[in-house]
Amino acid sequence: MTAGQVQKSMDKQEMADILNRRFPFSGCKVALLLGNQILISLRDDFPTIPHPNMWDLPGGGREGEETPFECLKREVMEELSLELKPEAISWAKIYPSMLHPEELSVFTVASISQEQFDQIVFGDEGQDYKLTPVGDFLVDEKVIPQLRGRVKDYMEEISGKG
Repeated sequence: MTAGQVQKSMDKQEMADILNRRFPFSGCKVALLLGNQILISLRDDFPTIPHPNMWDLPGGGREGEETPFECLKREVMEELSLELKPEAISWAKIYPSMLHPEELSVFTVASISQEQFDQIVFGDEGQDYKLTPVGDFLVDEKVIPQLRGRVKDYMEEISGKG
């Protein structure tokens, strides 16, 4: 697959295979859902970073030879002090990277509980975090546009429109 091709979502076995396979990708993002709300974080307001002062989702760049799941697990722990479990992930899709479109990235959707949300210890990247209704996320101009599109893809696919 090339970065210009968007991967269709996968069944559980295909999803597990891609999340645990080592292949060239630049990083991962995860939409953490609590009911009909999505966990977002406000990026730092530094002009030297991509998308300053915009709402983002947890995730980031791959380190070393990590699998997509290893990358997600590490990033969620670093950013939120939460342990992401494989069974929490319900959806995955491969997209072109947001920062390097010639490369691949992995976008996932996972569930968290209210208890997990209450246990978040926010890391040292970003200004704030919150839960917001998914519908608001999809139209908020302060959300990174590619992430709005990826969450929209997920919502359309689970509703049967994708």
